Amino acid sequence: MMNVKSFLIAIFSISCGIASYGQANLLNAKSPKQIGVKSTAQLNSENDKPIAYGYVHDRDILMSRTTWEIIDLGEKINFPLYFPIDTANVGPERRSLYDVLIKGIKKGKITEVYTDSYFNTKKSYKDITASLSRIDTTDAGREQLNAGSKISPEYIVKQDLTSQDVTQYKIKGLWYFDKRQSELKYRLLGICPVTPDVYTMNSEDPDFIELFWVFFPDARETLYSAKAFNEKNTSMPISFDQILNSRRFNSVIYKEENVYGDRDIKDYMKDNAQNQLLESDRIKDKIRSFEQDMWNY
Repeated sequence: MMNVKSFLIAIFSISCGIASYGQANLLNAKSPKQIGVKSTAQLNSENDKPIAYGYVHDRDILMSRTTWEIIDLGEKINFPLYFPIDTANVGPERRSLYDVLIKGIKKGKITEVYTDSYFNTKKSYKDITASLSRIDTTDAGREQLNAGSKISPEYIVKQDLTSQDVTQYKIKGLWYFDKRQSELKYRLLGICPVTPDVYTMNSEDPDFIELFWVFFPDARETLYSAKAFNEKNTSMPISFDQILNSRRFNSVIYKEENVYGDRDIKDYMKDNAQNQLLESDRIKDKIRSFEQDMWNY
């Protein structure tokens, strides 16, 4: 009997923990209406900004290397960047990283948006939305069109890309050794959501495209105000800015800055996925070994 009672208590506790994610004032509430209502002190304490990057003089950089990486959202460690994909059943404080970026661009809070990772050509919100939807006609609609008739609305199909379709992110960053602090550091420069092409997403082998590149320093305040799920402490969500700057994700290098026009690893390690992963690890070890080699004596 005691085992059954303990089991029910455990289930109830887990359920309450799941339901109360991110709810402020939960332990101090006198009624359910007070749950989620933050006090003035709490609001003042959260009215802060991301930690500013320190100034780094070019003369203090002893070594630097620009790398491009892919973050696969199918890996469990990267789930906080992907979920929730359905925001209808969660509170307004929970959004996926893609949703936060899109809304930040739409509201004009994120303005440094570009077509590529070199940040040469700007991209507007209108340009982005054109890549997110496809309007097609069914076979029955084409028959109407060929017969010279107006296509009926039910034969016009619109398909949109959503947060669920963003399965990868590409990031660009700079690894550098700061000789003033004698430390190897990383600075994230850009982030890009990757989705299947809306015109090939239903095929067996869809093409994947880069939707847009965001210059990361411009998006920091927006990403800092947006919170992701913190598995270790659900009462203290972690911001996307903290996740990305502290590299709390797993990624694979697919390109590094090089003399060959920054060619991808797959361009010189062709048709061999294992060798591509080994080359990615080699680049990563080469960068990390620089700091270790500085202390050899």
